[in-house]
Amino acid sequence: MTTRQIEIEGIEPVILFGPHDANLKTLKKAFPDVRISSRGAKLSLEGSGDDVRALGRIIDEMRQLALRHGEILESDLNTLIHLTISPVEESGEGKAADEDIIVSTQDYAVRAKTNGQRRMVTEAKTNDIVFAIGPAGTGKTYTAVAIAVAAWKAKTVKRIVLARPAVEAGESLGFLPGDLAQKIDPYLRPLYDALQDMLTSEKLRLLTERRIIEIVPLAYMRGRTLNNAFIILDEAQNASTKQMKMCLTRLGLNSKAIITGDVTQVDLPQEIESGLGNSQKILNGIKGISFVHLDKSDVVRHKLVRDIINAYEIHEKK
Repeated sequence: MTTRQIEIEGIEPVILFGPHDANLKTLKKAFPDVRISSRGAKLSLEGSGDDVRALGRIIDEMRQLALRHGEILESDLNTLIHLTISPVEESGEGKAADEDIIVSTQDYAVRAKTNGQRRMVTEAKTNDIVFAIGPAGTGKTYTAVAIAVAAWKAKTVKRIVLARPAVEAGESLGFLPGDLAQKIDPYLRPLYDALQDMLTSEKLRLLTERRIIEIVPLAYMRGRTLNNAFIILDEAQNASTKQMKMCLTRLGLNSKAIITGDVTQVDLPQEIESGLGNSQKILNGIKGISFVHLDKSDVVRHKLVRDIINAYEIHEKK
């Protein structure tokens, strides 16, 4: 039997537990063999090691949702449970084997769960630049971060650089309160969230302080040459053509890059062309560059996300 104590200070218990303990009841139903008890600002979990670790990860994610948004939606909780306890999807050859493991953490293994994610892993092994293009919920960012962490752990690269265009900030970024990290945190948070699943908080803090892991706005990559690095450009549909060229030409010796984005969710002004949108026609056919297209069959979020994507596709065709 394994026991874990979780501190919930700084969060109203009703937000975490739900009205009339609805969230706790949902967790108990999903993990019937784990004893969940609360006392003051502490939650106690007792059960098998695997179940306690899985439930602990869900509660940690719930705490982050509560801190960021002040609420935990029922759909978010159901998605967290589904992604944590559901088995890897089966392919035509049966359930995914150990080769689907991208990187192992202290608590669990991050696996490629869909055919699109498996293609990302395969292409990243044989190409220095991989474009992963697909709709929301297909795990592009998460898979890319896992591939990068695996490369760093295998010592094939010495550092990881993750970038994102801060489109919403625009010229007002300098007027936001706080230092650079505080100003850009909302735009880079998804990358931190993925890293925190694969590295302990202390390890991530140490690697960030030593600049072994860098998470930066795309604009701050200009003028650099990144050797022995794994570069990830996330939300690349919001990079202009010039920014895309700038990012790709940062690649130095013994470096790799994964570019992720969704061409259907461009936030750029209409007069600015998306660098992701025209990258394939410009770069297609260059040896060492690969394009992986994910679709609604690769969605690993809430089951409704797939239906939403399908509905929008039908509407756009009309």
